[in-house]
Amino acid sequence: MQKETLPGIKQFDLTGRMAIVTGGSKGLGLAMAAGLASAGANLMLVNRNADEGARAAEELARDFGVRATSFSADITNLADTEAMAKAALDTFGQIDILINSAGINIRGAIDEVTPDDFNNVFNVNVNGTWLASRAVVPHMKQRGRGSIINLASTLGLVGLANRTPYTASKGAIVNMTRALAIELAPFNINVNAICPGPFLTEMNAPIADTPEAKNFVVGATVLGRWGLLREIQGAAIFLASDAASYMVGSMLTVDGGWTAR
Repeated sequence: MQKETLPGIKQFDLTGRMAIVTGGSKGLGLAMAAGLASAGANLMLVNRNADEGARAAEELARDFGVRATSFSADITNLADTEAMAKAALDTFGQIDILINSAGINIRGAIDEVTPDDFNNVFNVNVNGTWLASRAVVPHMKQRGRGSIINLASTLGLVGLANRTPYTASKGAIVNMTRALAIELAPFNINVNAICPGPFLTEMNAPIADTPEAKNFVVGATVLGRWGLLREIQGAAIFLASDAASYMVGSMLTVDGGWTAR
């Protein structure tokens, strides 16, 4: 067996790479985009609100000295996701990283949540992830490299009452990640997922001070607190970098120990 050499490379350096981040103008998406920018990656933030995306991209470019732009798109629309990929290639000439961060959550008991609610959550969380991935894969295959990072959830691994649309959608992301990882590994495209626990994002703000959160969400973590947005960044940088080249179809939990019990 040939002995491996260990050259002095910076495994976490993303300089010269280009990342698309859906849902990248706020919350965990923006935090992960900032993390990639801090490692040198150029960015395209994708979201529905054009003004919000433009402001976020401008701030990232200013703060980290990278190229950053935004693109307004509905990721549940095939034409929009294809236009997203084309715009990224026209602007940057390459797509190295895709983070599928866009998502929604509708809470409620099963007899209170409507079928439309369930379908809407699935459409954004599952169909949107599938369509965005589908849009970038041909280019990544052609280049013979790439990294796709899906946002699953600890609620894709364990259950929680009054979350049937969200938990079902994130469970689907878990197995979509595994299947896509197997499919794309021969093309040197790594597909993995981050499974965040309770972070105090806009999505979770409505339950922040409720007994449910104190008992079953934050109270169920080992650390006993909400995650800080910067605490998701290391996982994103890692999975996007050469340091994760042997990670295939993995679920990386960042949850304050919630699933460790």
